[in-house]
Amino acid sequence: MEFGHYSRIRHSGKDSKEERNGRYILLTARSGQPKFASNNRMEGTPEEYKAVVQGMIAHFGRYTVNEMDKTITFHIEISSYPNWNGIEQKRPFTLTGDELKWTTAGSSGGLAEVVLKRAR
Repeated sequence: MEFGHYSRIRHSGKDSKEERNGRYILLTARSGQPKFASNNRMEGTPEEYKAVVQGMIAHFGRYTVNEMDKTITFHIEISSYPNWNGIEQKRPFTLTGDELKWTTAGSSGGLAEVVLKRAR
């Protein structure tokens, strides 16, 4: 099964993209992060760096779909959280019309729902 090309429609201000060739890019960032006082990303304070790390996650790689059990598996190649490099994450999904949905662990606990809409 190929999901085709989807674009983000709702995920608490977060963006992601799945590509037609089985590769994906996912970026989740907290909205409203304060700017660095130095105006230079290489000269942040420890507190500024901590806020960035705790307020975002990004990864890319390949994805595969199991139609029988309705799961999507992300084969993570590189992540902004290095402990995820080279691992797989399996998520149950639903596909209703042009909407693709799955849940994932929320950054502050609980679950977050990812909702994507097929791009036309």
